[in-house]
Amino acid sequence: MALTSGVLIGRHDLLDLADRRLAAAAGGEGGLLLLAGEAGIGKTRLLREISRRAAVAGFAVIGAAAAPGDTEVAGALAGDLGAELRRDPATAAIGERMTGRLRESADGDPDRYRRLLVADLVEMLEQVAARPTLITLEDLHWADDLTLDLLARLAPRARKLPLLLAGTYRSDELYPRVPLRSWRARLLTQRLAEESRLPRLSRADTAALAEAISGRTHADLFDRSDGIPLHVEEFLAAAAGVPDTLADAVLFRAEQLSPDARGLAGAASVLGRSFDLDLIVAITGDPPETIDAALRELGDRFFVQPRGDGTGYDFRHALIRDALYADLPPLRRRDLHGRAAEAARAAGFAAAFVSDQFERAQRPGEAFPSAMAAAEEAAALSAHQEAAGLYRRALRTMDPAGDRATVLTALAGELAAIDDNAAADRAYAEASRLRLADGDRLAAAALLPEWVAVRHLLGDGLDRRTAVLRAGLPLAAGDSGVLARLHAALAAAYMLDRRLTEALEHGERARALSSAADHDLDATVGSVLLFLGRLDEGCALLESVITRAVAADRERSAARAYRMLGSSTSVLVEYPRAQRWLAEGIAYAERAELVNDRHYMAAHLAHVRWATGDVAGARAQAQAALADGRGGITTRITALHVLGYTALGADPPAARAALTEAAELGGSMRELQRVSPAWWGLAELAVLDGDHHAAITRCEAGYAASAAVRDASYLFPYVVTGTRAYLAGSGPTQAREWLARVTELLVERGIPGTLGALDHARGLISLAEGQTGKARLALDAAAGFWAGRRRFWEGTAVLLDQARCAHRSRRPGEAAALVTAARAAWGAALGGASGSASGTASGSASGSAGPPAVWLAGTGSAGAQPRVLTARELEVARLVAAGRTDREIAGQLVISPRTVAAHVEHIRTKLGVARRTQIAGWLASDLSS
Repeated sequence: MALTSGVLIGRHDLLDLADRRLAAAAGGEGGLLLLAGEAGIGKTRLLREISRRAAVAGFAVIGAAAAPGDTEVAGALAGDLGAELRRDPATAAIGERMTGRLRESADGDPDRYRRLLVADLVEMLEQVAARPTLITLEDLHWADDLTLDLLARLAPRARKLPLLLAGTYRSDELYPRVPLRSWRARLLTQRLAEESRLPRLSRADTAALAEAISGRTHADLFDRSDGIPLHVEEFLAAAAGVPDTLADAVLFRAEQLSPDARGLAGAASVLGRSFDLDLIVAITGDPPETIDAALRELGDRFFVQPRGDGTGYDFRHALIRDALYADLPPLRRRDLHGRAAEAARAAGFAAAFVSDQFERAQRPGEAFPSAMAAAEEAAALSAHQEAAGLYRRALRTMDPAGDRATVLTALAGELAAIDDNAAADRAYAEASRLRLADGDRLAAAALLPEWVAVRHLLGDGLDRRTAVLRAGLPLAAGDSGVLARLHAALAAAYMLDRRLTEALEHGERARALSSAADHDLDATVGSVLLFLGRLDEGCALLESVITRAVAADRERSAARAYRMLGSSTSVLVEYPRAQRWLAEGIAYAERAELVNDRHYMAAHLAHVRWATGDVAGARAQAQAALADGRGGITTRITALHVLGYTALGADPPAARAALTEAAELGGSMRELQRVSPAWWGLAELAVLDGDHHAAITRCEAGYAASAAVRDASYLFPYVVTGTRAYLAGSGPTQAREWLARVTELLVERGIPGTLGALDHARGLISLAEGQTGKARLALDAAAGFWAGRRRFWEGTAVLLDQARCAHRSRRPGEAAALVTAARAAWGAALGGASGSASGTASGSASGSAGPPAVWLAGTGSAGAQPRVLTARELEVARLVAAGRTDREIAGQLVISPRTVAAHVEHIRTKLGVARRTQIAGWLASDLSS
């Protein structure tokens, strides 16, 4: 009895990817997604789940599958697709036309009319995609040339259609003569398709799968199954039905075979689950009639089954192959691997396969060059995961006297590309140690820029990184190229901390030392220009870097420029630009398999979504970036910022937890951009909680950090927050002093997206002083600014500040309209976001119930004027309303006149009034309500 799992284990990242691709297709931006993996890895199960999700999302789902032998039948898979279309009344006519057209071509001369035939088929499938459509294509390794040509023509056109093509193939069957091999390489190289590989399950996921199937844990199952889902199922089935292991059962059956068949099965097992006929002939040396008879016997006894292309066979199950392979005597196994390697190399098999065979034959000298060639080929195709594995094989097989440091450096680069930063760090460290031990100081210095970049992602602070880079300068003395790279890395390090003067200084040194254009250096300088307020100049430089790097296939440089342009503009309140470049950058990084860049940009895009009022979308994207980050500390910090912001006013405990963790992580890095956003969120949270002292402390810390580097981009959110905190906690005098200090920095930099905060703060202070005319002008200007910049948080708050001003100016109709507008803006932004688990929030019952009560106070809205005075302040207010002087109040309450004066000042600030008589008016209206 077969045992299967009712849930899909260990494929959440791939399902998330599929969800994103389905969402893009629903918006008219489809494409071709290839799902690759070894036999039994779960491609069919994954495709079935993707199809289910697509159907739930309203997609039309059409499935077709190739079969053994289809490579020899022109249009076989296309014909299967046409037959599936005929089953649905909505597409029956198109399906009938497709199959008829294929039949006509088969009756005539298909090669002569091939181009017209493919064009007709593409046009028909475009008609199918009149609504969101998912077409699934299984077992593309058996697909014929005509079908692959059809898909190649359809893939680029799908980018402008609501059409997602999802195909599966066995990655371990891309032999030289399989049509899919060159087709896949061409489409991936031209970025016409996207490929994701299904990895084997981890130990934890294997245990979870086994428990889902059998209801109990199996401690040794991972080692027995190697994390292949089908193996897990078969092992569990065998354990349930056979007293001994499945391997024993396989070997018992093998003993019934003839010596020739048994020997052939053992020889074939060294080649893997599938084996090529020519290769098996070469390694056995047996005559064709002996091999044919042995294969026939193995087929009759259900050990193997022929591939449809006639070039090879598959073991019916990988467990059969594993058992036979393990039973081979060691010397016999080594000999067979050696023969297989020699034959595969002579036949032009993939270098990765050849290197594996030589390594298993314990012939490292021959395995090493093939492993290196295969690794370099994989890296050139952006297959960084595969390249990392091959470089590891090269390290295992290289001559002990060889240049190990060079291979370690290449491995470190591939590990960094897949965001395995801890492993990359270890590889760089070992390479550096070897270089220094060999006395090659220059090569050791040349490692530092990339190594320091990895250490940055692991949390090294600015001081440590710059110290390492500076230590490399004497090592590189006399070599202008390496010195230029070190200075460029120093420029990047200082730029990240917004120490712009030092960044430009080292950038100029790097340019002076290098005559060639440096994409990464130009990107660093472009980012510096942005934060200096020279937006057009900085954007133009970064855009040119992207164009040049993409044209030169400098993928990492292009991705870095994308992330710097997108993330910088997101901070500088240039949200349309940020959305464009982050979206393009994410797509580019995905195609190039640059994992860290992709996740980092996704986290910043989540920030843009929050800033522009898509709170639910921001939360979902930040959570995805956090889950996918796999060790990138900068991605984690940014995602935590966003999660904290999305919980402001809706779930204070969640906001505090996320922002506190972000502040702790950012503090360890000692970079302004990592820590300041968290401090602002905590300051805003303190204002909402009424803890004005804590808010002032946070704002002053943010100001000090920005002032140290003359920054405005991270300071501007504090302007309004600090003004509110000082008005409520100290009064207008201290608020004006605060505004004067922050104004100096914002005006000095002159960054357009930051300057509206000054009008907002001026309006708040004028309102607190009772100057409603001045307040109205300033707040109107601020409202226009925030709306123009699409800034949700301050934009909603300023509407209520305007309502407060209108209420005090006795314009109740205008005040009510502004409150209504603010409530609508808040509801639109938070309507899809969930509040806290308990349903309580800072001033509102849920995230979508309305703006925080603190914001609503004094606007004249019903139920929105809480008793904002403390008990002592309320006593003082009542005595002021009764016409008592400060000295009289002091005598009655047994406090000093100075304390009374302070209380009166706080009362006026909180109520937003200037005169004592206005306190009496407020008290009367508050009591009546």
